[in-house]
Amino acid sequence: MSVTTFIAPVFVFGSNLAGRHGKGAALWARQHRGAIYGRGVGPQGNAYAIPTKDRNLRVLPLPVIRGHVADFLRYAARRSDLRFEITPIGCGLAGYRPDQIAPMFAGSPDNVILPDAFHAVLAASANAVRHG
Repeated sequence: MSVTTFIAPVFVFGSNLAGRHGKGAALWARQHRGAIYGRGVGPQGNAYAIPTKDRNLRVLPLPVIRGHVADFLRYAARRSDLRFEITPIGCGLAGYRPDQIAPMFAGSPDNVILPDAFHAVLAASANAVRHG
């Protein structure tokens, strides 16, 4: 008899550089997936923090967030043994729109699961390219 073990996807959430996981998806990640208070970037527990705010809780500029997303995508590509479930980072407390964040995830590895809002933006963009 074989036993199949279910491993929950790594929960990828928007954070602040101070690692104050006190609200929204960051709080959920701390309470349920082992996100570490005080660590605002990278893997922790069964979670991965992508900063969208600075240490003083000010929203980071899009180019800075893009750099953190690129770091995450490189990590995800190296960890093909894991699945990563992306929350709509930057689109809650940071106040960005999906059309501003989703393109950062274009070309994600197959082990990255994007939220519906990001899929919609990327599909619309691909459709515009095909029909533009």
